[in-house]
Amino acid sequence: MSEIKIIKVTSRRDKRRTLGLPWKIYKNDPYWIPALASEEKGLLGFTSDPFYEDNSVQTFLAERDGETVGRISAILNVGHLKRYNDGVGFFGFFESVDDQDVANALFKSASAWLKERGLKTIRGPMNPSMNHTVGLLVDGFDSSPFFMMTYNPRYYEKLVENAGFVKSQDMFSYWGKIEMLPKIRERFLHTAEMVQERFNVHIRPVNTKRFADDYEMFMDVYNRSLTNTWGFVPMSANEIKKMANSLRMLMIPELALVAEIDGKPVGVTFCLPDYNPRIKAIKGRLFPFGFIKLLHNRDAAIERVRIISTNVLPEYQMAGLGLVLLNALVPKAVGCGVKEAEFSWVLESNQFSRGSLEKGGAIRNKTYRVYDKLIE
Repeated sequence: MSEIKIIKVTSRRDKRRTLGLPWKIYKNDPYWIPALASEEKGLLGFTSDPFYEDNSVQTFLAERDGETVGRISAILNVGHLKRYNDGVGFFGFFESVDDQDVANALFKSASAWLKERGLKTIRGPMNPSMNHTVGLLVDGFDSSPFFMMTYNPRYYEKLVENAGFVKSQDMFSYWGKIEMLPKIRERFLHTAEMVQERFNVHIRPVNTKRFADDYEMFMDVYNRSLTNTWGFVPMSANEIKKMANSLRMLMIPELALVAEIDGKPVGVTFCLPDYNPRIKAIKGRLFPFGFIKLLHNRDAAIERVRIISTNVLPEYQMAGLGLVLLNALVPKAVGCGVKEAEFSWVLESNQFSRGSLEKGGAIRNKTYRVYDKLIE
């Protein structure tokens, strides 16, 4: 067997090879959805991205006989280290042919880069953080992922675990069809109405005329609500600004709701249409005309949505406001013509959210795993 060569990605040529590798890995996979090329370049650090204003990354390529056979990024997340002080660094954007030697060489290179920076554990996949796409798909390979969710071949689990990684946390996706909603809603309708009346909760959609202000409020609730969530690191002001610019185009306002008590925002929920079929059609390329196909007639033509998040301030999290938000969201989704929805992702350790979804009849359809390994 020929020698495996590991290359630090610095040149334009190697960056192109990095971006092009998934097209080789998934050539015959009908469920794979390519990343939006312009977005992936930023998240890999190949172009400017606010995530790397404080953090750093080094991507590696594996080569055999002149052929690109794998890639990985080693990621130093300063925000994570400040928050947890646990010596954890990250790997992300992992892709490999089905060859353990290739995978081992990639993990060794990423670990060595992190060790040079004083880190003790390597965790992943994070692409590049918990606020982006995260986790290795280990169950649910019979369908394409929803928008902004990961996908990978079945054999990746074997490559990662044979390299010495152990499970750190699982994350689940829950799915349902519109026909299931009346029965599901019936189970929590009375409770939601009681909670709404007790706290005098006012539900309103996002204000498109004051989108910047409302989005800043959304992210404030998001950051504050996840304070005690495993692995969470708040987004920076510039990350929030970038996300706001993206979501302004992608959001359907009727599917982004705010819960207020005495005029104070205490909870938010928002969905995004599942743009993945369109991203597949434009092969991940927004330019020169892909963005037109991505966004054209989105309200009428997109029948699947991903419920990205339902967030409630800590002091109200046990009061049932999540049910109030979801109860208000259901008729909005029906009115928009939605036929399928996925609630993703939910941490394995989040027993409250998992229990609420499962009691409501949602079906757990995919499992994503985050792994840890001590750096030798």
